[in-house]
Formats: sequence, C-alpha cells, structure tokens
Amino acid sequence: MSDSQAQRPTVAPSKTAVIFDMDGTLTHDQFDFDAIRREIGLPDGPGRRPILESLEHMTDGERARAEAILHRHETHNAQTSELQPGAKEMVNELRQRGYKVALMTRNTRGSASTFLQRHALEFDHVRTREDGVIKPDPTPVREVCAALGRLPCDAWVIGDYHFDILCGRDAGATTVLLWVGDRAEPPIPRPAWAWEADYVISRLADLLTCMGLESAE
Repeated sequence: MSDSQAQRPTVAPSKTAVIFDMDGTLTHDQFDFDAIRREIGLPDGPGRRPILESLEHMTDGERARAEAILHRHETHNAQTSELQPGAKEMVNELRQRGYKVALMTRNTRGSASTFLQRHALEFDHVRTREDGVIKPDPTPVREVCAALGRLPCDAWVIGDYHFDILCGRDAGATTVLLWVGDRAEPPIPRPAWAWEADYVISRLADLLTCMGLESAE
C-alpha cells in the first residue's frame, strides 16, 4: 500500500453522494444551442424558453420534427464527446473512496449510454429526461438521492449551468459550479447567478478541496 493510499481519508458522514451533470461538466461543452434553436425555428431574444421547455408548446408535428433535430445533435455530441481534464479520474477516485456517484442530465438515456460506453465510466445511478421531471426542478436530485439511499442534504451537485445550481440548491444539496471561463485567456466573466452556488471551481480537480479531501495521487 502506498503512502497516499494509506492516508486516504474515509467518507465524511455528512456528505456521501456526488451528482454530476454531463454536458459541459464531465465533457467539454460542444452544444451550439443557438444553432439548434435556429434549425428548429425557435424564437431568440430575452425571455426565450429553453429548447426542452419549448417542446411543450408545439403541435405534435412540430414537436416530432424538433425532437428529431435535437436527438441528432445529442447523439453526435455523445459519440464525439471529450472529457474534461481529470473527469474520469475524479469519478473513479470518489467511487474508490466509497462515495455514491450519480449522473444527472437533461439529455436522453441513449446519449448518456453512448457517453458512458465511449469513456468507460461507471456510475451508481443515471438519471435522464426520460426518467421524469427535469432540471431545474429539484425533483431529479431528490429522486437520485433516494435511489442512492441518501438524503439531498448528504449530496454534492456539480454542474456548469444555472439549472444545475437551482436544482441542487432547491433540493437542499450542496452545489458546485464548474466555470472553466476562469482559466480562459482572457478570463470569461462569471454569470450573474454564479453566487447562488455554494462553491465555484475552474477545474474538476478542485472539487476535492471543496469536499475537504486531498488527492490520492
């Protein structure tokens, strides 16, 4: 046993579950939502609805066409996805430490499965939009925690978008915003809502510090 393994801390009893967003959090952000909106024919500008929420206001024919366009983009992005630096190591490290680790996405189960197979990642639970209510509603976090045998107050929720933070916060979890813009040249200003997250990090490796853990490396 190496020194790093011998000194590896046990799971803090108060926070024993970690829930990751997929696109833009575990992967580099590939989605061009503006282009998808244009292809579907959705209006732009202030107050616009997100794509998935817009589907609810379409006719059956419009929705079928929009879902086909969205599915094509989601499938392509899952098939060509690239992990954020340290993403696989972080997921594996947390599971080795005894944490329950889940994937929670507004994407489809098929795309999530493609992503998992492409990168040989394993999670204790996977939640997609086919499983019910989606982010930013807090229900997904509550149901993921129930599936993991944990309470939301026992969980960390990590994401790159406002919906991740709202979902986690309103469920009672501890939230972490991944904002890689801090490392850009020049840095990309944080969004106005960034303060709503309990923590803001610029790389996934910093999550261990938020959790009061040290890297096993």
